[in-house]
Amino acid sequence: MLRALPVVRSPPRAWCWARWVASSGANRSKKPRPDARYRETVLLPRSDFPVQLPGRLQPETELEIQQKCGFSELYSWQRQRKTKQEFCLHDGPPYANGDPHVGHALNKILKDITNRFYVMRGYKVHYVPGWDCHGLPIELKALSEFEGTQHLSAMEIRQRAKEFAQKVIEKQKSAFIRWGVMADWENSYYTFDKKYEAKQLSIFHQMYDKGDIYQDYKPVFWSPSTNTALAEAELEYNQQHISRSVYVRFPLLKPPPKLASLIDGMPPVSLIIWTTQPWTIPANQAVCYMPNSEYSIVKCTDTGERFIVAADRVQSTAAILDTEFDVISTCKGVDLESGTCSHPTIPGKQSPLLPADHVTMSKGTGLVHTAPAHGMEDYSVASLHQLPMDCLVDEGGLFTEAAGSELQNKAVLEEGNEMVIQMLQAAKNLLKEEKFTHSYPYDWRTKKPVIIRASKQWFINTANLKTAAQEALKKVKCVPASGMNRMLEMLDRRTYWCISRQRRWGVPIPVFYHKTTGEPLINRKSIENAIKIVEQHGSDAWWTLPIEQLLPSEALAEVGAHNVQDYVPGQDVLDIWFDSGTSWAHVLKDVGERADLYLEGKDQLGGWFQSSLLTSVATRKKAPYKTLVVHGFTLGEKGEKMSKSIGNVVDPDVVINGGNDHSVDPPYGADILRWWVAESNVFTEVLIGPAVLNSAREDINKLRNTLRFLLGNLADFNPGTEAVPTAEMYVIDQYMLHLLQGYANKVTNAYKEYDYGKVIRLLQAFHSRELSSFYFSIVKDRLYCEEEKDLKRRSCQTALAEVFDTLVRSFAPILPHLAEEVFQYLPYRKDSVFRSGWMNTSPVWKKPGLEEAVEGACAMRDAFLGSIAGKNALEHEVILVIEPGLLFELMEVLQQEESSSTSQLNEIMMASQTSLLTEVPRDVAAEENIIKGTFLINLEGGDIREESSYKVIVLPAAKSKCLRCRKYTADSPETPCARCMEILAGK
Repeated sequence: MLRALPVVRSPPRAWCWARWVASSGANRSKKPRPDARYRETVLLPRSDFPVQLPGRLQPETELEIQQKCGFSELYSWQRQRKTKQEFCLHDGPPYANGDPHVGHALNKILKDITNRFYVMRGYKVHYVPGWDCHGLPIELKALSEFEGTQHLSAMEIRQRAKEFAQKVIEKQKSAFIRWGVMADWENSYYTFDKKYEAKQLSIFHQMYDKGDIYQDYKPVFWSPSTNTALAEAELEYNQQHISRSVYVRFPLLKPPPKLASLIDGMPPVSLIIWTTQPWTIPANQAVCYMPNSEYSIVKCTDTGERFIVAADRVQSTAAILDTEFDVISTCKGVDLESGTCSHPTIPGKQSPLLPADHVTMSKGTGLVHTAPAHGMEDYSVASLHQLPMDCLVDEGGLFTEAAGSELQNKAVLEEGNEMVIQMLQAAKNLLKEEKFTHSYPYDWRTKKPVIIRASKQWFINTANLKTAAQEALKKVKCVPASGMNRMLEMLDRRTYWCISRQRRWGVPIPVFYHKTTGEPLINRKSIENAIKIVEQHGSDAWWTLPIEQLLPSEALAEVGAHNVQDYVPGQDVLDIWFDSGTSWAHVLKDVGERADLYLEGKDQLGGWFQSSLLTSVATRKKAPYKTLVVHGFTLGEKGEKMSKSIGNVVDPDVVINGGNDHSVDPPYGADILRWWVAESNVFTEVLIGPAVLNSAREDINKLRNTLRFLLGNLADFNPGTEAVPTAEMYVIDQYMLHLLQGYANKVTNAYKEYDYGKVIRLLQAFHSRELSSFYFSIVKDRLYCEEEKDLKRRSCQTALAEVFDTLVRSFAPILPHLAEEVFQYLPYRKDSVFRSGWMNTSPVWKKPGLEEAVEGACAMRDAFLGSIAGKNALEHEVILVIEPGLLFELMEVLQQEESSSTSQLNEIMMASQTSLLTEVPRDVAAEENIIKGTFLINLEGGDIREESSYKVIVLPAAKSKCLRCRKYTADSPETPCARCMEILAGK
């Protein structure tokens, strides 16, 4: 069993680079130090690589790196490589309707980290960025810039929307490139491109031919604020919406046959219903009950009136009405069959009692008012019982003439609602009105309430596709796995998908309508002609070409028609989710129309992920992706939503280049954004703010410090000619390679699992613990004080070169600017990190036995350092007493002689001298000076286990401080130690 290296705490006065510099001549006192003459003989690190890039230097350096290292050419370079391995990440298109924001940064940087990892692994990456260019969001933004837009023609609206989208695309594209995103920028895809539109219509054609697309009169989510139907994915729910809920009396007109004998002779009986949408009462066609539930006939103790409510809701209903009910009789719901009520606002109109499974007992009265034009379940009941489905509300959310003169032209969510409540009062059928706070759907763009309204729309029958889609989805990997369950549940609830929109900016649904009858004309010939025209001229042609060119005679002949002038082109456009959901057919045509990965925010579980799946399954019976990665949304650093009013909006451009006042908004550069993305747990909500960004900068500066140490100590080293073979390297250096190989494997696996937060955690632990706190602190004597070409020093530099190369490559996908920048300072290598491959470690480096030897020494070193807290380790000698056995043999690997000041064991201990003995020397005075401990050796996967005891004896150093190496190993305070004298003699 391999154990992780214990955290190593360097003594407070342990050597550090800065202290070396200070003791080597940085002290400016007039009196020369006695050791000043040896300053030039110490091989201190040399590098111009800066530990920090303050102020504007960070963003300016990144721009220079992008230019110098060919960021803009990297995508085309890697596509031209001769390799059979391909990786395709299909870019979900952002809306071209606003400035780039941190949500974009989160998404695009996650994608870029993924793509750069695969480029370095030798794959040809296919990544074509795209934009969602049609639809309501863009149309609204474009028209908001002008006044008097209500009189614009369809083509004027389309032209303004397209110009607006194009400007936004250029702005977003510039930002994405600045963030270091590698992509095929020259061949981006746009949903308003005529070839894209034609491909989209060909998918529509295939689905229509298979019967998956149909026209119907159904209730859909309707936005009065934008005059169009909306899909579920275009809604957001306001949890604090307040409705005017009402309890309404429906007088029983004809008793149910099974209850006739019971009700005969009673005073009039009424049913009580509860609704949060009083405006739907005029459209009532029935009252529904749950067949298997129990219902009670009750007497009101105050008025003597008789009511019918669900048995489970008797007490709660009485409490709300501020009265008491006496139960007269109880029956089953089925006993209400064939009863009829009077409509509460329309004299003479009847409302039958009908069974329905959607009735619940959790709230209300257990009896549900049913308006087929304004509810999905209501519509199902109406379809089953052939009830009228007339809609009394127009596209603007106003009551129509059919609703009666009292209601006509009144907004249903405002004065229309008030008027219906007044009508209920006048008819003495209003029992109670109260405010009710609940979750209610809003238009995601206008932030205003929507209604459910029946209208003629075009639909995809997802009920037919559901099973095949769910089976295809089960073959897809999802990260995190919870996303898969959510998407399967969403599919399960979805019975149809409304794909028609009453807007102008989009791809037209290729249908024609008879001017007199309103009957639609759509067939193979008409759609094929539409596809051909759009491919040649773009979708504008639908509004600019004459009807003779749009509707071919062959299409007319198929329906027995002759005069093309009897028809007009339909004005509805396709839902933007159908727009983007068919992107796989156009963008992925060169890679088998299937991507290795779709990576988007969690809102796409019901949006693009789902629309792409349904269109692909409908036409090809398979998913367009192999893996889904789902990330959360961005929030302020306290977990609050970002808003301008709160003042917590984080602008990526300000993060990179700084704000007007750099003391408030300093320039961080793009790599800070990239570190923030990688470090975050992106599978939940992602927090960002000043504290988060400052922490990221500190983390990167610590990493830069590590890189500077590595560069400084590789200044006089060329691994091509001076590297030491692994078998001849110092044990500690081999141990470092052993740790490096384990680090590289863990990092690679974390990238493969899209767990970039784990990559950051591994990186930070490795460079701060294994490198800075442990390895760097013990090898400085060997690096600085040995002879330049000594095998001991070259062994260490060999390890450092491998560490540097592996470390930089491990974070390069996350911090590409830093990776390329630091490579520029490497004396022996000038090529691009991304053009020279992934981490290249060797299985030969894996040596578990070394791990036990070094960790055993570290355990004793911790005991030593702990006993001299606050003191300089070099002022001491250490005696290690270990009984003969496996632990002693492992320590002998690190130190053959009995006592040494230059052995590998002494290097680990950080003392001036270490002795390795089997017995406590007789001249050691008191027992209390002896530190005792045990170390468990575990080798060969547990086959070799031995717990060994040891004793650590700490003594003051017996010799003088060396003027050159600072160890207490000199015979005289005036002259260097024997090791340094030998090296100086060579100079």
